Amino acid sequence: MRLEKRTETSRLALLLAPIAAIAFTLLVSALLVLWAGAPLGQTYSLLFKGGFGSVFALSETLTRAIPLILTGLAATVAFKARLFNIGAEGQLYAGALAAVAVGGLHGGTGFELPAWLLFGLMMLAAALAGALLLLGPALLKARLGVDEVVTTLLLNFVMLLFVSAMLDGPMKDPTAMGWPQSVALVGELELSKLIEQTRIHTGLFWALGLAVALWALLKYTVLGFDIRAMGANTRAAAFAGVPVTRTVVLVALLSGALAGLAGAIEVAGRTSYVTLDMSPGYGYTGIVIAMLAALNPLGVVAAAVFVAGVLVGADTMSRAVGVPTYIADVIVAASLISVLVATLMTQYRVVLGRKP
Repeated sequence: MRLEKRTETSRLALLLAPIAAIAFTLLVSALLVLWAGAPLGQTYSLLFKGGFGSVFALSETLTRAIPLILTGLAATVAFKARLFNIGAEGQLYAGALAAVAVGGLHGGTGFELPAWLLFGLMMLAAALAGALLLLGPALLKARLGVDEVVTTLLLNFVMLLFVSAMLDGPMKDPTAMGWPQSVALVGELELSKLIEQTRIHTGLFWALGLAVALWALLKYTVLGFDIRAMGANTRAAAFAGVPVTRTVVLVALLSGALAGLAGAIEVAGRTSYVTLDMSPGYGYTGIVIAMLAALNPLGVVAAAVFVAGVLVGADTMSRAVGVPTYIADVIVAASLISVLVATLMTQYRVVLGRKP
């Protein structure tokens, strides 16, 4: 048995691939639900209703989707250029910490700034913090060939330790009764709510706007062409005149900035302060979302809403029928694997027998 590359891929195969992937995911999840002794139809119904079945459920799903869209975009643009950024989690925390440093500690500087200007500076600081955290591994890869997967992954733990030191040190909230959290943002810097008595906020517009902007950049600009060329074949792109080092640096700055903005928007829109458990793995889940979306910035939005809906709906499902919430993680993981395999099968076919 071997894989043989197809000479051409039919449109029907491209259409059926995601359908087959979804069907396989539902099948695997159904087996786990039945193993847990829960009614299959009711479980899936509760999963859907918990994520999308009401205004409140949809608002919770979209709230969870906002940071996932941004970290998904961060992974998308990096992976497009074969820069495997595994450090979006640390970059998110760097952006959140920078946002609070500008928007929460500025009162001690002795001067006041207009809220609109301070908000802009806060977002700029968050983007720069995330970008600079990825710049080092990118330069190490471009100049010395150091594996960026290792460096970006390890920087996540370094960043979390730094956040912990800040929350127990100069950025600790004196009114938190010993709880390790940062000072809160000034109220004027918080993002407004889209629907009263829900947590959905205007950060959704930021996420959607950045997804469209990144799609346009990749599709219509010279930098986007350079990124796509490097993703196809770095050596061929360099031979064709693509400035590889410059492109890697720009991609690193853009990817890190998107992850940093995810942290700032999460603070400004939902938490108002930084804690060590602020992110339940948004940076890592963003990688899954980027792969589910086939590295398409617009597809990232749909993938993020799907994953967020599954994660939110799993809480309702678990309470009602007693199925562990970890099944949501299985659904997300199985969907990723099935999409990757289905995509592979559109490009290759299985051939039995020895190669002639």
